[in-house]
Amino acid sequence: MLSLGARVIIVEDRLEQNLPIGDYAYIIAYDRNNDNLFDYVIRVPKLNKHFFVPASDIELEEVLLRQEVDRLEKEALIDFALATRNEELFNRVMNGEQVEIVAEKSKEVQSAEDFIKQVNLRAWI
Repeated sequence: MLSLGARVIIVEDRLEQNLPIGDYAYIIAYDRNNDNLFDYVIRVPKLNKHFFVPASDIELEEVLLRQEVDRLEKEALIDFALATRNEELFNRVMNGEQVEIVAEKSKEVQSAEDFIKQVNLRAWI
C-alpha cells in the first residue's frame, strides 16, 4: 500500500475516466470500502481535480525512474558490446544475466629491456 502524500505517475486508465496518463499526482486518501473497485484518491495538480483510481492505474515515481535507468543501462551495455565486438558481454546482456562492470586491469609497466625482447621476438617470427 502506498503512503499518503506519495508522488505517483498515472500509467493507465482502465476504467476510462479520462485520466491524464503520464502526468504526476499525489495520493491524498485511501478508499477503505471493500465493496468499491477503487483503492486510492489522487489529486492531479495540473488539472486541479481529484480522482478515485485502482492501484493498477498508478505507480510510484521512484519505481518508474529505476525501470528507465535499468533500460538505459542495458541499451548502453549493448551498444558498448557491439562497438567493441565483445560477443560474451552481448550474449550475457541479451540473455538477461547480471552483468558486473569490472574496470580493466591496469597493465604493468614493462621495463625497456623486456619491451625490446618482445619486439625482437615478434620481428624474428
